Amino acid sequence: MTDAEARLFALPRFADAGATAYKPGFERMHALLDALGQPQRAFPTIHVAGTNGKGSTSSLAAAVASAAGLTVGLHTSPHLLTLRERMRVGGVPAPEAWLDAAVARLADTLDAVGPSFFEATVALSLAYFAERDVDLTVVEVGLGGRLDATNTVEPVVSVVTHVGLDHTDLLGDTVEQIAVEKAGIARPDVPFLHAVEGPAAQALEAEAERRGAPVEAVRQSCEAEVVVPGRVRLATPVRDYGELGIGLPGTHQAWNAALAVRAVEVALAGLGHTLSEAVVRDGLANVVARSGLRGRGEAWAGDPRVALDVAHNADGWRAALGGLSVPEGGRLWALVGVMADKDADALADLLAAHHARVLVLGLDGDRALPADLLAEMLRQRGVPVTVVPDAASGLATFAAEARALDRLLVTGSHQTVAAVLE
Repeated sequence: MTDAEARLFALPRFADAGATAYKPGFERMHALLDALGQPQRAFPTIHVAGTNGKGSTSSLAAAVASAAGLTVGLHTSPHLLTLRERMRVGGVPAPEAWLDAAVARLADTLDAVGPSFFEATVALSLAYFAERDVDLTVVEVGLGGRLDATNTVEPVVSVVTHVGLDHTDLLGDTVEQIAVEKAGIARPDVPFLHAVEGPAAQALEAEAERRGAPVEAVRQSCEAEVVVPGRVRLATPVRDYGELGIGLPGTHQAWNAALAVRAVEVALAGLGHTLSEAVVRDGLANVVARSGLRGRGEAWAGDPRVALDVAHNADGWRAALGGLSVPEGGRLWALVGVMADKDADALADLLAAHHARVLVLGLDGDRALPADLLAEMLRQRGVPVTVVPDAASGLATFAAEARALDRLLVTGSHQTVAAVLE
């Protein structure tokens, strides 16, 4: 870890401290952006919120825009192996040397302002994109929307992917309340796109319209028909793109792809560009290479039977399990570790319903749910469980005991996936 990274990790982090590190309000962000020369004004931005799917949708949008020939900045969170993954151009993280110099320039402001880790990394991402003179940025919301540090960007399109129950201690305990928080990224006269369904959609649209944004529900304006897993027939108000491949597993990616393509169409219209079928085909198929996305059903290089998915709530786990194909005659294994503020009961129910054999991993930090507690929740549901001391032990157990047709899903948290990658 470099001195610059250590300086940033010393700031309050939600990943470690939870809600106590969450600092609503924009005074610190404005101070950081002032010190950096207002970088958010240097480029148009697609701003993406959502309980689930916002990382995939952001990456798909960045990949399509990149395939169109644009230089694209992409900010996502959290990271897996290095915080520089949060600030990517053309799918490549910011260089260590750039981050070292930028943090050194910002050191006095960091001391004076006292931002959170997230606020500082968002501001640095925007500064990096401005210095790289990008044509477009895609910025993923960290938590909620209305009070999120990323809500200081100047969007040309605002996007909400999905609304579900997560971070209820901060955002509200109903989907309607959470939808209102996510609609807080809406801006007057800025197109607001969403793929939300049910009562949450009504609350979301009402709040976005109250804020003066023209609303488009892509589930009504577009078509995204799954042909077979990994392939979708896609049509938008602009073009019928025909049948396309998506380089991410799971049928849930169909609407993420539709939302991403529609967002790029709207953004590029303002820049005087249009999308072709060839560009969209390239971007969706090559999303991992073009955006640098990791951990969404990713096959682990150490064993092709192992899939990595950073899902960390009930809807995400449901999608991850649904997207994993276990051959006939094979068994499902799971290597899991979760945070205490997540719905571990839902994970236990899902793993029991899928007849999984589970390896439970204890994670670092005050937010982590102790491995023994999660293991007991699983045993109460009749799930065979082994507590492992670390990710290497879990992988070794699977390698020693699994059959050729068995599959292992690594999930529960970004930290769980990162432990395997490390």
